[in-house]
Amino acid sequence: MLQDRVLVRLSPEEGERRSSGGIVIPATAQVARRLAWGDVLGVGNSVRNVKQGDRVLFNPEDQFEVEIQGEGHLVMRERDIHAVATERTEHGTGLYL
Repeated sequence: MLQDRVLVRLSPEEGERRSSGGIVIPATAQVARRLAWGDVLGVGNSVRNVKQGDRVLFNPEDQFEVEIQGEGHLVMRERDIHAVATERTEHGTGLYL
């Protein structure tokens, strides 16, 4: 990856979801614009806050899709990432915005 670009693999959809009240929401239900989680596979040399192996939260509709070895991936700028979930503990909680 070059500059401030991040290569992300989308996490597989879980299918049906449950609301906090216990209502089952089918996988085919149309939801308003929804953010998605993905796994970082590569980062450019100008990326400062994201490392390979992190999970990131982003809007998948605004990204560029690329196919690598038959599998779909997204390419985005670091500034388009809303949150990072990481195993590194220097930030405290493992999830920072």
